[in-house]
Amino acid sequence: MYNHSELKVLVDKALMNLSYNTEAPRLIDPVRYILSIGGKRLRPVLTLMACNLFNDRINDAVMPAAGIEVFHNFTLVHDDIMDQASLRRGLATIHSKWNVNQAILSGDVMAFISNECFLQAPAESMIKVFRVFNKAAVEVCVGQQLDMDYEKAVIVTHDEYLRMIELKTAVLIAASLKIGAIIGGSDDKDADLLFDFGRNLGLAFQIQDDMLDVWGDTKIFGKKQGGDITANKKTLPLVKAMEKASTAQRKELQELFSGNETDPEIKIKKTISLFDELGVKSATESLIREYINKAFVLFQKVSVDEKRKSELTTLAGSLIGREY
Repeated sequence: MYNHSELKVLVDKALMNLSYNTEAPRLIDPVRYILSIGGKRLRPVLTLMACNLFNDRINDAVMPAAGIEVFHNFTLVHDDIMDQASLRRGLATIHSKWNVNQAILSGDVMAFISNECFLQAPAESMIKVFRVFNKAAVEVCVGQQLDMDYEKAVIVTHDEYLRMIELKTAVLIAASLKIGAIIGGSDDKDADLLFDFGRNLGLAFQIQDDMLDVWGDTKIFGKKQGGDITANKKTLPLVKAMEKASTAQRKELQELFSGNETDPEIKIKKTISLFDELGVKSATESLIREYINKAFVLFQKVSVDEKRKSELTTLAGSLIGREY
């Protein structure tokens, strides 16, 4: 069995060794840049771990895993343009280092580089794997559209929000696991269980990310507090606050998120104060626990030896800050 750091090395090596059409270096330089600035490599490592549950020969899954990481980074390049974000992982985003047009075009080519990686999957599983990936890729775009739509909406319901993050974040984590399982030779039942495990894990992961934006320690998590509040993002703490708020509190929240408050520090302070009054933190933590528990119940049903599950169990536990 391979551990997390060994798998990350395999993914990094595959990404470094990708072959590109270098006729126009300016197209490829931003691609190399975004893939070189790291990240957890969570999705490709999950792909390789899922493959390793069923098979020790994981080399067949390395290129598709790299394809998932290239696709994920492609979505980040375009998300950063939409969010007008100047930093990614503490370094300049592509559109701020080059320009917006360059970021769009270099992002576009990453989608096709990703496809090329998937074409290197084993012949017997390639079509099945590619269908899982393509469906997830479309759903990520739908999730991003809903996220943009909800920024303008006055109220976003609990169910609308959960569907949006399921599409935008959770389905790619779920698909990463299912793709690895298929390449590893799992049956359909286990592949679907791993997809649902990943979906619930992804929901917990995103809700936790929302929570850290409000209550996380900037020094530990490397993100400025209240970034989502400043950007008028309808994250779970806001959705929960709107559910629990009195008429007066709801009106105050709507005022804060209407764009009338021009000082971001005041907006963040007032919003967090209302969240604390309404007990939003404990409600958010409760939902995270619910999804973690669902995820691990599903994982226990996957029909492989418990010893083979240990690496994936450890990684999943560390993702949501709990040991299992």
